Amino acid sequence: MRAAVLHEHSAPPRYGEFGDPRPSGDAVVVDVEAAGLNHLDLAKASGTFYTGPPPLPSVVGSDGVGRLPDGRRVFFDTVVPPYGALAERVLVPSGALFDVADGIDGTLAAALGNSGLAAWLALEWRAGLRPGESVLVLGATGTVGTAAVQIARALGAGRVIAAARSSARLHHLNADAHVELTGDTDDVAAAMRAAAGGGVDVIIDPLWGPPALAAMGAARHGARLVQLGQQAATAIELPAPLVRSAALDIRGFAIFHAPADVRRDAYLRMTVLAASGGLTMDVQVVPLKDIAAAWERQRTGAGVKLVIACQ
Repeated sequence: MRAAVLHEHSAPPRYGEFGDPRPSGDAVVVDVEAAGLNHLDLAKASGTFYTGPPPLPSVVGSDGVGRLPDGRRVFFDTVVPPYGALAERVLVPSGALFDVADGIDGTLAAALGNSGLAAWLALEWRAGLRPGESVLVLGATGTVGTAAVQIARALGAGRVIAAARSSARLHHLNADAHVELTGDTDDVAAAMRAAAGGGVDVIIDPLWGPPALAAMGAARHGARLVQLGQQAATAIELPAPLVRSAALDIRGFAIFHAPADVRRDAYLRMTVLAASGGLTMDVQVVPLKDIAAAWERQRTGAGVKLVIACQ
């Protein structure tokens, strides 16, 4: 089969031949229609991700949408190494198959996999968002952030504040307020508090660094910050009084921390929402043969969600 094959941890995968997977034990073969290209895939392929380096050679890719031999359309976010999602076929544990809502395009269903699930689960499962609460989304013009702005509203948030560095793209988001992440941290925190009408209850943070520190300064008493990325910085100097004064709850998050049944339920409800037009994403489809160029675009910042067409 044709696949995106990783030969070195320090180099991008290459388009080429790889042995076909065979059903084994509780694992089934899925014919992959489309798969999202994620920062997670780059981190895993580099050999530096905390789950450890992948075997060499292996196929890259964490999640995608495809069909079983009986024609059932499924989403998967777990694969059996050395097989990955960015291939014509992949080996998946049967317990890791999720139903896809009727009426949603396969490209969007794949795009919402890692990015959409990260946003949905961070808000509902990890933050425990309650109806009427205010939500601040950092990095709101990124794929996770864009999804989080829309999903927060669908889950009942009372006020949604979108924050990002790009003012041009920021104001296209359908949020109640927008905050530019430029200038002094105290000034940004004051702008966030004002935008929230006094303080935020839930912070979705794929950035860390100064934006996260500013967001903590805008937190309402008992606020929850869900930390799911480090695109701005890997470390900050965090004053202890800032955490204590707001009784701030900082919660680490990764999609695979959520049980499979929680992910399965969230994915189905998310694709139902998308099928009705309540959740969209800016997507660009790239053929599998162009994986090397797509990989580089993802590494440097594609600006859109890249989805790889695998058939």
